[in-house]
Formats: sequence, structure tokens, C-alpha cells
Amino acid sequence: MRETFDDYTIKESLFFSLRMMQLSKALWKTIEKDWQQWINPYDLTINEHHILWIIYYLKDASISEIAKLGVMHVSTAFNFSKKLEIRGYLQFSKKENDMRNTYIQLTEKGEELVLSIFKAYEPLQNTVFKGSLPLHHLHGKFPDFIEMMTIVRSIYGNDFMKMFEYSFDNIEKPIENA
Repeated sequence: MRETFDDYTIKESLFFSLRMMQLSKALWKTIEKDWQQWINPYDLTINEHHILWIIYYLKDASISEIAKLGVMHVSTAFNFSKKLEIRGYLQFSKKENDMRNTYIQLTEKGEELVLSIFKAYEPLQNTVFKGSLPLHHLHGKFPDFIEMMTIVRSIYGNDFMKMFEYSFDNIEKPIENA
């Protein structure tokens, strides 16, 4: 095993990876708990909520787009979307110029659900948000995600990051008006 590479050592690489793994696991555990607590009154799973949210800001999304942005397998995106369709929150369709892909839109009932979930968000019930408040008080802003976004861009590519940014551009106005 090589001890060094061009500009880093095996030890540096190992410690970076271990720190990232441990911190990610700890953060995800808390995020998952916060997220589930937020959506529990709506009888949704995290995957179901994530799918509703993605469709809300993409407006008309294919199963593969939902899977890609939701970082889930296509079969997971499809199966959870079908459950949401049965509950009346989504509708499936085909486009005349693209019969191979299945597209999904929110129903009126689905859009009302998404907006009511957004309105029910309570910042101080979110552990990760509360954990970032000392940084906000110290620096006057919440932490930047530039380094994490760079890592994610390297893993998932520019298309993923464009869709990620586009989704937040689309969601900002309706939330401001809610």
C-alpha cells in the first residue's frame, strides 16, 4: 500500500473519510428524526414527502428525475409514487412526444398537502436548525454549503447540482407567499 500520493497521504485520506462517515451518520440520524417528526401528522414517510416536494418544485417530473434528485433507486421512486397516487396526491401521465417515460404531477390535493406541510414547519423543533443557531448568532448567517456542494457535485455531477439549485429557485416564491 502506498504511503503518499501526489499531495496527500493515506493517513490524511483515511482520517478525512472516517470523519466524513461519522459526522454524516450523526447528522443524518438527527435529520431523519427531525424530518419524520415534521411529517408524522400527515401520515407520510420521508421518501413520500421527498417525492411530493420534488414534484412540487419541478412541476412535472419523470420517475428517473425524481429518483436522481431524491437520491433513490428508480423502483423506490416509482413504488412510493404509486402509493401517493392511490391516496390522491399524484397523477401519472405520458407525453405524446415521449411515451417511454412516465411523468408525475401533483393533484390539487397533493399541492394543498405540500403547502400545509411547509406552513407547519417549526424551526425550533428542528434539532439541526437549532444546532446552527450559534453560528448564525456569531456570523449573522447560517453556514454555507459550498464545500459540501463541491463534494456532491464531484460525486453526482453538474446536472444533479443544476436540478438541485433549480428546485430551490422554484420553491422559494411559493413559500414566501404562504
